[in-house]
Amino acid sequence: MQPMPHQLMGYDRAITMFSPDGRLLQVEYAKKTVKQGSTAIGIVCSDGVLLVTDKRIVDSLIIPESVEKTFQIDEHIGASASGILSDARVLIENAQNKAQQHRLTYDSEIDVLSVVKAICDLKQICTQSAGLRPFGVSILIAGVDANGPRLFETDPTGIYFQYKASVIGEGETEIEEMLHKQYKETLTIEDALKIIIRALAKILDKNFDAARIDAAYIRTNERKFKKIPKLSIEKLLKEVKRQKK
Repeated sequence: MQPMPHQLMGYDRAITMFSPDGRLLQVEYAKKTVKQGSTAIGIVCSDGVLLVTDKRIVDSLIIPESVEKTFQIDEHIGASASGILSDARVLIENAQNKAQQHRLTYDSEIDVLSVVKAICDLKQICTQSAGLRPFGVSILIAGVDANGPRLFETDPTGIYFQYKASVIGEGETEIEEMLHKQYKETLTIEDALKIIIRALAKILDKNFDAARIDAAYIRTNERKFKKIPKLSIEKLLKEVKRQKK
């Protein structure tokens, strides 16, 4: 007699129920949701840290500028997400509140890792409490603190890792392969942006244009979260298309 699939036996009906082989299936489904989300990339550079995400505009009637996928948590910290963006918004707002509370209490800026842990603590609670579902989102958190430029990735389980460069969402495998080949610690923010634009142009092909990109950076010497203007993205994209020809 063939063994029944886990889902038919009910092991995926509750977040608190382990399958016989030690898996939380609802959490694994949440990870699959992230893989279907729009691409988000983070890179630690020699002069700061960069976040770039694909807005994935699916309707020509949508105003591209109204879609935001890179978020400011504090003056020196930003984030980008892939998966269910409404879940991301709740987590980002929670992180923003924690950063502001830290400033009011200690009269100093919060470090990046404390923000990461706050987000992951909330994610973890939702993998251990009946009646809840996991957050269906992975978040890249980037910032500059006393330890220099830093980049962390969090997943739906509440696990986090620090990276030199990371990608989540659509095209993750292909872009990660390109990052492994092209990443150097000497890259500047401008160099890293060119690499990412080339990667997205290759993955998205004909559907790619500057209006789809939401990008931000934080320079080590300034510690200020800044968005990259659309004109700069358009200029780089034209350069990439010329090189293709």
